[in-house]
Amino acid sequence: MKIGDLEKQSGIRAHTLRYYEKEGLLKPSQRGENNYRHYSHDDLITAKFIKRSKACGFSLAETSSLLAIKNDKSHHVCAEAKHITSTKVKEIEVQIQRLKQMQKTLTQLEKYCCGGEESAEFCTIIDALENGNDATGE
Repeated sequence: MKIGDLEKQSGIRAHTLRYYEKEGLLKPSQRGENNYRHYSHDDLITAKFIKRSKACGFSLAETSSLLAIKNDKSHHVCAEAKHITSTKVKEIEVQIQRLKQMQKTLTQLEKYCCGGEESAEFCTIIDALENGNDATGE
């Protein structure tokens, strides 16, 4: 199949597929005399694997590691994939805590702002961001 067919079947834009190829995640099975990429059913499976990995939040480097395990299962152990996944879970937990703190700060900023038509010279949100007072956690 050509890249347009792979795009339709995988749901990944051709530009992104070319990027994945450039990054070494996806390789066309062959190239025609006209240098067009030709993909196999296995390439489609790989493209969908990459798409699902990205949807789970894995980086391209992590996806590459998972692909290496997928492509050579007999030389890898399940613990390798679990380690990559566990590390990602911990990263996400840290992100969630940062986001919760951001939400708390923004809620506090919003709470103390009157939101009226008064001059912004007296806006508590602008003041907090400008001066780094307690509302911003700085």
